[in-house]
Amino acid sequence: MSDRKLLITVWCLYLVGSLIHFIHNAEFLKDYPNLPDSWMRNGIYLAWVGMTLLGAIGLILAIRSSKLIGLNCLVVYALLGIDSLGHYIVAPFDSHTAAMNTTILLEVGAAVLLLTVAGQQLYRAIARP
Repeated sequence: MSDRKLLITVWCLYLVGSLIHFIHNAEFLKDYPNLPDSWMRNGIYLAWVGMTLLGAIGLILAIRSSKLIGLNCLVVYALLGIDSLGHYIVAPFDSHTAAMNTTILLEVGAAVLLLTVAGQQLYRAIARP
């Protein structure tokens, strides 16, 4: 598989994983343990849109015009997904339901995959003379 196709594929996997987690988080926000009371359902969706916009811009730049800038955006986008592990900072794993843990780990796993692919491609792009 070409670098371009691989990047698009893992980006799509992360897009779906993050969407599933953010939908679950927004719809069951009050059930998630120890999240701030100030968090609102619409704010969760808005955060997802903002993150995804960064990822979409990064993907477009990486495959069309400015590979280095695009890949850097994708690395940041993936790191935002890994940040979902923060759920386990505010409450332990066993305080979350199976569905919560599944959606969190789905997003994080997909983010790690994107980080790995984008990071490798970024390294190769920088290392080339």
